[in-house]
Amino acid sequence: MATAKTSSAPRGARRRPTWLKVALVLLLAGVVLAWFYRTPIQGYAGTGAAVAARSGCSCRHVAGRSLEDCEKDFEPGMEAVFLSEDEEERSVTAYVPLVASETARFREGYGCVLEPWDG
Repeated sequence: MATAKTSSAPRGARRRPTWLKVALVLLLAGVVLAWFYRTPIQGYAGTGAAVAARSGCSCRHVAGRSLEDCEKDFEPGMEAVFLSEDEEERSVTAYVPLVASETARFREGYGCVLEPWDG
């Protein structure tokens, strides 16, 4: 006599795919690691943004190159830093999204100078 296999799950209930469970665990682990290492991440991002802003401002307003051309001067590992320009203010802002932002402004006689840090 054959016995029917019974399940404890209600009829019609679907199990979550294994890949979804793995993805959620990895996402949670990433969030925990990012929170644990937030201070060094913010420090490196702030430093990278400051270097990029100063170099981008000098490249754009001293050397007269386009902002897109200035991004070619970035060191390896600076792919997360982006540049934007304010032509009226003669400034370049470099930012790492959601983490850090720094601005350098061209000042006659001084070249490109970073704006003072708040912290």
